[in-house]
Amino acid sequence: MSATGGGRGRRIVLWRHGQTAWNLERRFQGSTDIELTETGLAQARRAARLLAALKPDAIIASDLRRAAATAAELAAVTGHPVSHDAALRETYAGVWQGLTHEEILARHREEYRAWKRGEPVRRGGGELETEVAERAAPVVLEHVGRLPEDGTLVVVSHGGTIRTTIGRLLGLPPHSWESLGGLSNCCWSVLGEGARGWRLLEHNAGTLPEPVLGDDD
Repeated sequence: MSATGGGRGRRIVLWRHGQTAWNLERRFQGSTDIELTETGLAQARRAARLLAALKPDAIIASDLRRAAATAAELAAVTGHPVSHDAALRETYAGVWQGLTHEEILARHREEYRAWKRGEPVRRGGGELETEVAERAAPVVLEHVGRLPEDGTLVVVSHGGTIRTTIGRLLGLPPHSWESLGGLSNCCWSVLGEGARGWRLLEHNAGTLPEPVLGDDD
């Protein structure tokens, strides 16, 4: 039975990848293909055991190595294959990619401030947040449409892409998407299907509160 008919409804678990060296350095990764650290792999294995208890029906992931390796840990526990899609990659941020947070502030302070104010900014000459949502959200909805009633989809992606996708699915105006706090490495958010659309059920779940390293990567 669907959510509109009184059942639980379908759920989307949006899971951020594990730690990378660039996260520790507060270096903007964007679409740069960076691997997990050993700590990141351990985070993924721990989180996979927790997420497996939700009995997911399908797993989709960004094809960047840090997300693909994270998804592989859940696949190993559940036996589900992973469907990789480049549309779930992190925001392309042009010349910002590879820079530390301090370097971005020093070289692109006004651009950074405008983005934080919620203005549409092509950070580093890259993608707008709305463009990221336009490529990622339809992929998520396509796979949700294949779920059984009350099914669960796990989406393994990146901090910025997850935030924009949540904002789009909740119908929030783009200038307010920044109000959705970042996800810590290997933490997740849960959207539930309701009579009026998608609802945010959990955010940054999976660990005790800790600093968010490299929000958009």
